[in-house]
Amino acid sequence: MSTFEKPQIIVHIQKGLNYTVFDCKWVPCSAKFVTMGNFARGTGVIQVYEIQRGDLKLLREIEKAKPIKCGTFGAASLQQRFLATGDFDGNLHIWNLEAPEIPVYSVKGHKEIINTIDGIGGLGIGEGAPEIVTGSRDGTVKVWDPRQKEDPVANMEPAQGENKRDCWTVAFGNAYNQEERVVCAGYDNGDIKLFDLRNMSLRWETNIKNGVCSLEFDRKDISMNKLVATSLEGKFHVFDMRTQHPTKGFASVTEKAHKSTVWQVRHLPQNRELFLTTGGAGNLHLWKYEYPAHRSKKDSEGLEMGVAGSVSLLQNVTVSTQPISSLDWSPDKRGLCICSSFDQMVRVLIVTKLQTI
Repeated sequence: MSTFEKPQIIVHIQKGLNYTVFDCKWVPCSAKFVTMGNFARGTGVIQVYEIQRGDLKLLREIEKAKPIKCGTFGAASLQQRFLATGDFDGNLHIWNLEAPEIPVYSVKGHKEIINTIDGIGGLGIGEGAPEIVTGSRDGTVKVWDPRQKEDPVANMEPAQGENKRDCWTVAFGNAYNQEERVVCAGYDNGDIKLFDLRNMSLRWETNIKNGVCSLEFDRKDISMNKLVATSLEGKFHVFDMRTQHPTKGFASVTEKAHKSTVWQVRHLPQNRELFLTTGGAGNLHLWKYEYPAHRSKKDSEGLEMGVAGSVSLLQNVTVSTQPISSLDWSPDKRGLCICSSFDQMVRVLIVTKLQTI
């Protein structure tokens, strides 16, 4: 692919913020996005921005008692577009951004900080009930139904006597019908655990030898296809989730992506074979996954086992001097994305030529 044919990653707008920003998410079906973080004085903040004529307009700033670590619209209806957040005190809140004084749902979900959150069953993505999953430093992963107060519908915690591990990332997947649904969780010691919510069981686990920073299925609402896991030491792993071998698990390919921590992975909503990774040195890498000629083969005992594909780097660019802590593709406009970084900046990026790949 020549330089002219390659996709380009262009910084369209950048804006400095007066707080540490941990997460950013597009508001579905709009030109708006939210940023979440904490002020130096120790309070939490949610800001709502709109893109207007090539600039960002601040529509609303909401200050809360505790710093806000993560957020998702994934369990909200397209009509309501409520934002679910996890904070430093272990609280799960759901906010109506039009009237954010009091949360529409609130539960003390964890004993310690909620590091990570994901949602399913809203926005017309994924079959089944709306649910939110949270992962915390307290070692537990909990699934919540916003229609049910107080108690989680599922609680994955270390067994008695087991060391609790800091859960850094969670992701929903396999929500292709009313019954099926899985949660994948990544931990600070390199553990990846796949929980089957239908059977309430641990379906698969592995260890990638370094803290798992980010996990994402290429699509949440299809039968499991691919899972990307990023790690502390600059690598990411792509697992082919179609074929599970009884002892070897899922086939995977590993790529050394960055010279530092790979903070995030996000698949392009309009093409699941393309994904962006964000690095600790402020860089973004755009990758393409290529399937093998045959996705499964028989082992020596006649059992089906997966065959991993390959990944190629399409483009990379450095946009910051600090780690890029969060990234979100626009679900509505192909190639439009936002990212936040620890230089207290939020950036709107345009990735060109994606439709030709």
